[in-house]
Amino acid sequence: SPSLPPSLSPLPLPPSLSPSPTPPFPLLSPLPLSPPSLPSPPFHSLPFPSPVPQLCFSAASSLLSRRTGCFMSQLQEVGFEPDGSASTGVGTGSRCWVLELPRAAGEENPQVDSMSVGGTNGPAGCREKVLTLDSMNQQVKKVEYAVRGAIVLRASAIEKELKQGTSKPFSEVIRANIGDAHAMGQKPITFIRQVLALCTYPQLLCDPDMPEDAKARARKILDACGGNSIGAYTASQGIEAIRQNVTKYIEKRDGGIPSNPDNIFLSAGASEAIVTTLKLLVSGEGRGRTGVLISIPQYPLYSAAIADLAAVQVNYYLDEERCWALSVDELRRALRQAREHCTPRVLCVINPGNPTGQVQSRQVIEDVIRFAAEERLFLMADEVYQDNVYAAGCQFHSFKKVLFEMGPAYSDVVELASFHSVSKCYMGECGYRGGYVEYVNLDPGVKAELVKLVSVRLCPPVSGQAVMGIITDPPQPHEPSHHTFLQERREVLGALAERARLTEEMFHGVPGIRCNPVQGAMYSFPRFDIPPRAIAAAQAAGQAPDMFFCMKLLEETGICVVPGSGFGQLEGTYHFRMTILPQTEKLKVLLTKLKCFYLDFVAQYS
Repeated sequence: SPSLPPSLSPLPLPPSLSPSPTPPFPLLSPLPLSPPSLPSPPFHSLPFPSPVPQLCFSAASSLLSRRTGCFMSQLQEVGFEPDGSASTGVGTGSRCWVLELPRAAGEENPQVDSMSVGGTNGPAGCREKVLTLDSMNQQVKKVEYAVRGAIVLRASAIEKELKQGTSKPFSEVIRANIGDAHAMGQKPITFIRQVLALCTYPQLLCDPDMPEDAKARARKILDACGGNSIGAYTASQGIEAIRQNVTKYIEKRDGGIPSNPDNIFLSAGASEAIVTTLKLLVSGEGRGRTGVLISIPQYPLYSAAIADLAAVQVNYYLDEERCWALSVDELRRALRQAREHCTPRVLCVINPGNPTGQVQSRQVIEDVIRFAAEERLFLMADEVYQDNVYAAGCQFHSFKKVLFEMGPAYSDVVELASFHSVSKCYMGECGYRGGYVEYVNLDPGVKAELVKLVSVRLCPPVSGQAVMGIITDPPQPHEPSHHTFLQERREVLGALAERARLTEEMFHGVPGIRCNPVQGAMYSFPRFDIPPRAIAAAQAAGQAPDMFFCMKLLEETGICVVPGSGFGQLEGTYHFRMTILPQTEKLKVLLTKLKCFYLDFVAQYS
């Protein structure tokens, strides 16, 4: 506006930014009043009338950034009282917004054309960002992680709306989307927390109420830490005393098959160890690029890590009609097709299964090991649910145990990494981020490189290492905490077994839903029919049909589950994953509401 004082004079704009007769936003529309002079800040000011929606600010900022290399650093509302005096954001008379663009130090009369369009040679603060969507690592943009994806973000938003008093047809969000046991009401194991408390606050070692066996574990852990404090760094591979506990635990689990602490690497949960192992394995270009065989349905950590590392994902499908069994014939099909465009080097197996809840038989494990030996594949065995086995006739068999029982023809040849975690089983200590990987037949040179790689992150979380040390050295029969420890462990696993049975029974009674037995782990993965009209509605909304269903379920009932498309599924089939972790009474409510919603959903779209 010609009447603007110098301090609010608009920044001269190049032709590409000159207002059009019908601008998409009121970037330079005249002010309703000529405002008085305001103190001149170290900014160029672009005034425009109030109100200005945030969307206009975002659009203007984006346009200026692209076309001039500048960015909007402040958007300030300036009001004017009836007497013409200015007040920031509180005026009762006319109002406007002042857009402030950074002014270079010492710059008096800058001209926009002094900046290059690319922004790299312009005044300080008025150049393109170094990190943009175009310049960032493009592999990161390919990463997807369904269990914390869009539906979970919406669940968080709904929780905030409920706290603010927004009316909903439900009073709470029931999060059945992730295996977070304590968040779902599972009580921590007393002995674990006692030892952790002693490690964290060693003065409690003098407390007569703390059991002596807990004190002994805490002293052992503290003695292995620098300065007798779990606040100190540890060896990058993890505390040696705890790695020795892990080897004893593995030897007991596997019937005496030897384990070596030098082959144990402690980690921030099993997830970190899995990603680190994949980093070692991924190499090559073009058809020589590493292919990684993963089960479908799969845990999205694997597809996310593969995308991040620019490896090639090779899908093999579990057989839903045979309770999600793994078939070597299907492995051969996947391998044969993959070799046309990549070099498969890795075979990943999750047992017990996530999200499918199956427990693979010993025969299947033997078949997989033979296949890996024949095809020269590195085996990755994700065994974080090894204590979570519920179905009659099912038993957990570790890949390492079966491998060594098959004899030297396999145990001396097959390269294996097996993973465990403190987050699952009866512990549920997800937040402490403790885990381990044990390597078998790892090349010594590669092992040296692995030690170097893990040293970059200094060490795993020491509290997580401590939890791993506790569960691999539990109270013994002659110790005071033994009875309570066993009782709490049995109660947790027994409750999970009951909820697995309850979930299976409820789904079997709903027309259109089919659910395999939850043999182990912490999840149910039912298959459900979606009417054609609902599929069409989902397509019109730009959503996968199962996402459409799950989002409607969340909005209308407050139940948060994850669509099967986030885990992978056969074309034309629809599933969702839900945990069995909610406490039994809440799980009954969840299942009843889910059943009623599904029947109404089918009726609505039939």
